[in-house]
Amino acid sequence: MNRRLFIASAAAGVAALGRPMPQGQDVPEAIRKLKPMTEGIQPITDEERHARIEKARRLMRQNKMDAVVMAGGSSLFYFTGSRAAEVLWVLPAAGAPVWVAPEPPESKLAGEARIWKDPALKYRTAAHALADRGGITRIGIEERVPFGVFDGLRHATAGTEYVSADAVTAGCRMIKSPAEIALMQRANDITIAAYKAAFATLREGMTQRELSANIAAAYRALGVNGGAMAIFGKYTAFPHGSIQPQQLREGDMVLIDDGCTVEGYQSDITRTTVFGKPTARQREVWEIEREAQDAALAAAQPGAACESVDAAARKVITDAGFGPGYKVPGLPHRTGHGIGLDGHEWTYLVKGNRTKIEPGMCFSDEPTIAIYGEFGVRLEDCMYITESGARMFTKQSPAIDQPFG
Repeated sequence: MNRRLFIASAAAGVAALGRPMPQGQDVPEAIRKLKPMTEGIQPITDEERHARIEKARRLMRQNKMDAVVMAGGSSLFYFTGSRAAEVLWVLPAAGAPVWVAPEPPESKLAGEARIWKDPALKYRTAAHALADRGGITRIGIEERVPFGVFDGLRHATAGTEYVSADAVTAGCRMIKSPAEIALMQRANDITIAAYKAAFATLREGMTQRELSANIAAAYRALGVNGGAMAIFGKYTAFPHGSIQPQQLREGDMVLIDDGCTVEGYQSDITRTTVFGKPTARQREVWEIEREAQDAALAAAQPGAACESVDAAARKVITDAGFGPGYKVPGLPHRTGHGIGLDGHEWTYLVKGNRTKIEPGMCFSDEPTIAIYGEFGVRLEDCMYITESGARMFTKQSPAIDQPFG
């Protein structure tokens, strides 16, 4: 469960409390020992991006779209390798793509460039580019395109029909290639290394913001950008954490959650443990949570409906006396989300989603047991689907007092 905004606010809170992010000799020894884990990373090749474009065109023809429009964001990066802002990228079902921008693109895959210097001419320039291709009457809009961009386009292209491009963009991005899975594997390996180092810094009286800062420092030492939400005690029952000041005490549950980015590809891992000796109650709930995570992993088979994975995990939790459904105490959110270039992306392991699971899909597996006023447990590892079933990127926690085995 990825929470970049929480991390940013937590980091700001560290500074506000007069506890700056650890630097130099302030960095704990366990983090100082870390070395970069970025050697040998293989970026996505232009050849693979060309294949993505051709797959998109096949999906466009199947869904009767003449072109798809993107405006920055992860989908633009997926197809072109560019994260340029203030641009429109038009991918027609046939012919060269068109880059509508204030300056020439750096990406070799951007296609023809139509340059505008006056922002007032942006949409007129795009309309001329579309008209020059001829026969473009039905255009798909990528899901992250701002409404203002869509509104500007539709007023500049009277008589053109606009539809959702999800069938094309999500249809491509949901299925990961071996190269994408390799990048996600590296991100997950780095995240586990950062978490191990950060857990070695736990101490009585530590604040949740200090632990988050240590995790961020660990990521920097490992050569990537990343961070994590940290929660202690009764606040672990809140799936999105709490900004309430917390200090670690003997017997507190400790939950950390988030990940890092490698060549744009995300990890998302949660570990829940106890600072000190766990009680019988803590151990019992933790073990139910682990059983639910196992049930989701076993259910994530090619051909199964996404909602069946959620149902499998939820049944374990409900059979243990929690819930039912989304009621708390119990599992208040979906069992998992798609992951790739975005921490949360298509498709989701949630009731009502009958999408069939296919090899190459990647998901988080993160059922939660939230008990307000007491504590919460979430175990999250991400999985990728093979022809024979789901495989985890990381080893699952074997026990409440062994978060990494």
